[in-house]
Amino acid sequence: MSEVITIGEPLVILASKDMDKKLEDVKTFQRLLGGAELNVSIGISRLGHSVQYISQVGDDPFGKYVKKEINGHNVGTDYILEDNEHWTGHQIKQLVSSGDPDTYNYRKNSAASYLNADIVDKIDLSDVKFAHMSGIFPAISATAEDTFRKLFKKLIANNVKTTFDPNLRPQLWASEDVMRKTINDLAGMANIVLPGINEGKILMGSSEPEEIADFYLKGEQTETVIVKVGPDGAFVKNKNGETFTVRGFKVDHVVDTVGAGDGFALGVISALLENKSLKSAILRGNAVGALQVQTPGDNDGYPTPDELKAFYEKESVSE
Repeated sequence: MSEVITIGEPLVILASKDMDKKLEDVKTFQRLLGGAELNVSIGISRLGHSVQYISQVGDDPFGKYVKKEINGHNVGTDYILEDNEHWTGHQIKQLVSSGDPDTYNYRKNSAASYLNADIVDKIDLSDVKFAHMSGIFPAISATAEDTFRKLFKKLIANNVKTTFDPNLRPQLWASEDVMRKTINDLAGMANIVLPGINEGKILMGSSEPEEIADFYLKGEQTETVIVKVGPDGAFVKNKNGETFTVRGFKVDHVVDTVGAGDGFALGVISALLENKSLKSAILRGNAVGALQVQTPGDNDGYPTPDELKAFYEKESVSE
């Protein structure tokens, strides 16, 4: 079994190759692989750790592409099922010279949204040290939420350390109120919660890092809250009241912010797997996020160990 496990919906990204064109005006696309939890899995694997990805794809060309690509990234596919009645989720994505690209999703009634909770009974957690959970998968359907909650409860029962990234996708929820209540409830099941300041504003009414941390530290299972504050780095507060801030890295030119938050999560998880301190883990999270925003894809900026070492040497820092 693997060191890390996660659950999510893989997306086939049809990414524009026409710079700064509106999606309706794009003539040329390239096919890429995306999905927040899958991004985390790919980055963790790239840094030398084993990971299994739980999901379901359609019995269609996109589904076959997804499984082939995931295998190519050395991410485990033991728990990726095929559904011959529903299609693989996909997205079209704008190419922009700076800032956030426009996207459009085709994921309602996708194969992943029908992933039944029965799969949880088949999952072997014997060697799993970390599970990364995200607020996206429970948003795609009631069935997916049931599966997500059952897996979360199994992880808690087996004393597996968990991280939870809210990863807000308002368009996938029935309403903002449902999103807020569900995400905040699920966050309380995790050992480490990873909100951003903008997410804090939406979910609990404040963009002040310590207020956000205090809110999520009320969670029954929550031991640590790491609040992402963008280029300034991250603010951390533990259950025992300890607080500290870890600086971010200056990026001269942001190409695409997609995947930066996932990069932060995988940086933290991979460092903790290597028994690094929490401060070192967050520093790595900031580093991976900074590397990712300098690339146009969802996960192509995630480093290998040698590339991470070179980045630290350039920045004159060490874990």
